[in-house]
Amino acid sequence: MLTAPKTCAISIIIPTLNEAACLGQTLAGLIKQPGVEVIVADGGSQDQTIALATTAGATVISTPLGRASQQNAGARVAQGQVLLFLHADTQLPEGFVAQIHAALSLPGIVAGAFRFAVSAKGWRFRLLEYGVNRRAAWFGLAYGDQALFLPAASFRAIGGFKELSLLEDLDLVLRLRKIGRLALLPTPALTSARRWQRLGLARTTLLNQMILLAFFCGISPNRLALWYNKIRKNKGGLLGKQEPVQILIRNKGKQKP
Repeated sequence: MLTAPKTCAISIIIPTLNEAACLGQTLAGLIKQPGVEVIVADGGSQDQTIALATTAGATVISTPLGRASQQNAGARVAQGQVLLFLHADTQLPEGFVAQIHAALSLPGIVAGAFRFAVSAKGWRFRLLEYGVNRRAAWFGLAYGDQALFLPAASFRAIGGFKELSLLEDLDLVLRLRKIGRLALLPTPALTSARRWQRLGLARTTLLNQMILLAFFCGISPNRLALWYNKIRKNKGGLLGKQEPVQILIRNKGKQKP
């Protein structure tokens, strides 16, 4: 098993596409951190994302669109001994550098993530947070909105993110679990509620669970991405008209690799 670095020079890689509305707040808590490099891997933004990131002091690279390919491109130019993959609408807690260093120093730990939290009020969001964090603790699974981090050497040794259109974060975590454990930090990474506000909390949660079920039934993430994007474009309208997972499983034999 690869060991964690003794020092904690961290490269934070943020994939972006038209994220000017939220990126500034995310960068504000990162740029002045000692020993931290911030890389914005942009997939073709048409708003002020690149200008905002450049002004803030981040390293900006232009990449082909696709979160997996954007994050891989950021990792290739990263100088840090630790890589942290951060969504543009997610903010890290104070003291995150020391927490990451402590987590990666533990025996058997190959990667880590933060506790999940949503920047919205209401008991339904607290229930969502509880469910996500229980799942992470029980099954050792974390997702991109929990700010995944790991030694750069480990990331490169397992081949980085697979070039998937969806669930590239889950695929990475499943591969990492084969060589060690995932540390789940008690402090939260605070993610925007915009994803749940777009389709509604109940529909978004249902959609996410359907995607996961289909994935573990063997449906290609690239095929799932096509369905997921249709749902988003129709603002959830397809959810009430068909049984997506049932249809996907029935058509599993017809899918192309």
